Amino acid sequence: MSATPQKNRASRRVLAAAAGLATVGALVAAMPAGAHDRGHGHGHGNGHGHKPRTVDVQLLSFNDLHGNLEPPAGSAGTVNKTHADGTVEAIPAGGVEYLATSLRTARKGNPYSVTAAGGDMVGASPLLSGLFHDEPTIEALNKLKLDVSAVGNHEFDEGATELARLQNGGCHPVEGCYEKGKKFKGADFPYLAANVTKEKTGKPLLKPYTIWKKNGVKIGFIGVTLEGTPDIVTANGVKGLKFHDEVETINKYARELDRKGVKSIVALIHEGGAPASTSYNYDCDSPGAGDGISGPIVDIAKGITPKVDALVTGHTHQAYVCTVPDPAGKPRMVTSAASFGKLYTDTTLTYDLRTKDIARTSVKSANHVVTRDQPKAADMTSLIDRWNKLAAPIANRPQGWISADINGRGSTAPEKPLGNVIADAQLEGLAPADKGGAEVAFMNPGGIRADLVHKASGSEGDGVVTYGEAFTVQPFTNMMNVVDLTGAQLVAALQQQVSGANEASPKILQVSKGLTYTLDLTKTGAARVVTDSIKLNGAAIDPARTYRVAMNEFLAGGGDGFPALGQGTNKLVGPSDLDLFNAYLAAHSTAASPLAPPATDRITIVQ
Repeated sequence: MSATPQKNRASRRVLAAAAGLATVGALVAAMPAGAHDRGHGHGHGNGHGHKPRTVDVQLLSFNDLHGNLEPPAGSAGTVNKTHADGTVEAIPAGGVEYLATSLRTARKGNPYSVTAAGGDMVGASPLLSGLFHDEPTIEALNKLKLDVSAVGNHEFDEGATELARLQNGGCHPVEGCYEKGKKFKGADFPYLAANVTKEKTGKPLLKPYTIWKKNGVKIGFIGVTLEGTPDIVTANGVKGLKFHDEVETINKYARELDRKGVKSIVALIHEGGAPASTSYNYDCDSPGAGDGISGPIVDIAKGITPKVDALVTGHTHQAYVCTVPDPAGKPRMVTSAASFGKLYTDTTLTYDLRTKDIARTSVKSANHVVTRDQPKAADMTSLIDRWNKLAAPIANRPQGWISADINGRGSTAPEKPLGNVIADAQLEGLAPADKGGAEVAFMNPGGIRADLVHKASGSEGDGVVTYGEAFTVQPFTNMMNVVDLTGAQLVAALQQQVSGANEASPKILQVSKGLTYTLDLTKTGAARVVTDSIKLNGAAIDPARTYRVAMNEFLAGGGDGFPALGQGTNKLVGPSDLDLFNAYLAAHSTAASPLAPPATDRITIVQ
């Protein structure tokens, strides 16, 4: 999902304060080497007797892990299943201890098994991974025997140099090595970024593709992120980089693989769609092939050359297994496994040893729940325990108290209770004249990465919000800005929630108390915002008046399709969003008087 990717400034600050947590080391991260063939299966040999004409290759895939090593809390840690009688069950899922067990169990009896990911393995991560610049997640993925991943937009949160370090290893340039005597090794798997080039040289930033080989079987993997990555990542994260069209790029490298004699090709695409149901077992080929899915991936799938045999996708955090026709009109598998390691996809590719191609009519695929009632993988438990010990002095500090769950990520409503808390925290912290004089605050919904959950996550007790939990909600540590915007620009920004780049998939800003308006979803485009209903503290917005507006630096740069917010002047830079959030929790809650979920009455919805 689009969000506010940022450098983890808080992690730098809090780690510097926690003496002894890190030892200084040097960065030795050259850019990744050029494309070279590579592959390593995790099977059990080749069998005996005469050679069969075909072999079944098992493709296991997942996407959008976002550093969720521990099971995600609250509604973010469930997947929906619709039963035959129409009832919907929320199944607790996810956590790498269970994902490892699921993948290892699935591989048994499959001599040809390859594991691939659709991007956003890191970034917007909970504190356990984010505090350490996602080194724990790369280590976990190595243990999972991931063979290949596309880059997602979040792989660029901290820029190309940091992405190169995640690939190649080396200790963090500022914080050094986190464990005494241990140097970060980097990813054992290639990160693929076929459609990302360096502006100065025009050369690919990372390998565009890799070739997985086993016993004469060859499968090419091409990896791309969404072309719109610069719109949803801060300018620093994509500095010096160019992002190209997904279809043109995949078709170009499919031709190159074909010339090399690689006839079986899988595209890993960090872009996705929206199925008509949020249940993971929904049949999105109903009534016909691909009829139950919409969104950018549909047009992409229809444009990708028939040389590509299957598409592993991501970004939208949805679950689907669909067949979308290729340009020749033949069905082709398009899959996505939700997010946070809650599902994995198991696809059978029947490989013809004579033609070296996939028999597409035989491709079968299904999503499976990573349930929490299976044994935990012991190596993942020890990995989590090891990093948790390092994080504990910071993670366990209480920040405030809540009386019940305050839903953010888990809320499907345009106005989210946690969104209101965050916007109010930003307004309160930046309203004083010497802090910026803010009159209103806006928060982008993609930047709210979790819920505040009442049930204790550790030994802190129910209702206690720890620093780790607050960090999981706001992991980007965006610096806050207060700017001058005219009333006309404010109105334009509200209209941009549902028009322009956001028309097909609205991004409803979370607004601070005092701002009210009506959203009429029976209308289309900008008309959905009822302009004469927009009021601030009961007074109509004056198009000619100047207002002081608080928002994170990502929105203040026009990110997430809000060019009007990028037109601000007279900028004052304030503390980080996380600092303001924690200050608000401390000021508005005690053990005896916890913070209650706020009313959601700022945006009136007409449907």
